[in-house]
Amino acid sequence: MQRFNFPVVQPDPALEELRSELQAFLSEERKAGNFRPEPECWMASADPEFSKKMGKRGWIGLTWSSQYGGHDKSALERYIVTEETLRSGAPVGAHWIADRQHAPMLLKHGTEEQKLDILPRIAAGECYFAIGLSEPGAGSDLANVKTKAEKVAEGWKINGQKIWSSGAHISHYMVALLRTSPADGRNRHVGLSQIMIDLSLPGVTIKPIVDLSGDAHFNEVYFEDVIVPDDCLLGEEGGGWAQVTGELAMERSGPERFLSSYITLETALYQLSGKMGSDSHARLGKLIASLRTLKGMSWGIANLLKQGVSPETEAALVKDLGNRLENNLTMQVRAMLNDLPAEDWSPDMRRIMNIGVLRSPPNTLRGGTTEVMRGITARQLGLR
Repeated sequence: MQRFNFPVVQPDPALEELRSELQAFLSEERKAGNFRPEPECWMASADPEFSKKMGKRGWIGLTWSSQYGGHDKSALERYIVTEETLRSGAPVGAHWIADRQHAPMLLKHGTEEQKLDILPRIAAGECYFAIGLSEPGAGSDLANVKTKAEKVAEGWKINGQKIWSSGAHISHYMVALLRTSPADGRNRHVGLSQIMIDLSLPGVTIKPIVDLSGDAHFNEVYFEDVIVPDDCLLGEEGGGWAQVTGELAMERSGPERFLSSYITLETALYQLSGKMGSDSHARLGKLIASLRTLKGMSWGIANLLKQGVSPETEAALVKDLGNRLENNLTMQVRAMLNDLPAEDWSPDMRRIMNIGVLRSPPNTLRGGTTEVMRGITARQLGLR
């Protein structure tokens, strides 16, 4: 049986200087009215102008080489940036996916021309990516994808549909998992490849999906005879499954898995200052203990990624525990607010709570369902 690996990372004074700088910037932006904090900000709150401000300050593309517009910083420094922007509920959704997972993919599998063209624009907060994994019949079971890429003289011809693609309507590219050859009956992961698609190409249709809150950050994306060049194949043909599992480790392990709703708790604590009953203090203590534990686990994964390790199982565990915490956090905050008459709630508190309640249901789906995460963990423990 293999054990989990969550290394303890010692505090670094230099990282705290970066944290203070970020906190000052975010506070100034909020006071100036340049953004209103929201839960789930990395997924549902996008402001290209804010992303450009982040880019100008060198807070996007932190970990990649300055040769490609990056800043030669560590994964731990990037962690500080993601943590503070999530805590503040800042509108980082435009650049988030590109910075988190598709830029590292391009660094590993892209051509030199693609790196020199696209990566500096991502780092500047000017180029955005969408994820092309889920399909109507292939959500958690990604090996069942049906969208095809057929080899043709001009490159690859793509036909099919992707769904639940956050931010596709404002994105310039999508990295899609596609079937480039038939599945092997004994191994359905064979024949899958990842291809980068320019979303402005003829044959691409993007249709927003309006959710319960009235937002439309999710999208359906249709491909009808879309032609992309040969060099848009990322990595080896047929190597898509291995690439996706590594990509999902980054998606599942970051602080967005447990801090997406933090602004809801912070806003409530300001509201409840000096007015909390004993039950609310007990609820708060449990939430803080869970947040501290998950931060330590996620921080350890960031250190593993810095060392070049792909912690798939640890990431699945963080996502599972983090999703449960986030759904529970919103409900616990609602209970704590019973200590305050509804008419005393501030407009910000009412707005943030409403958004949090309506956006919390997808937490257990994105990046893999709770059942899939537990299956990965059980397999690693030798239980299945």
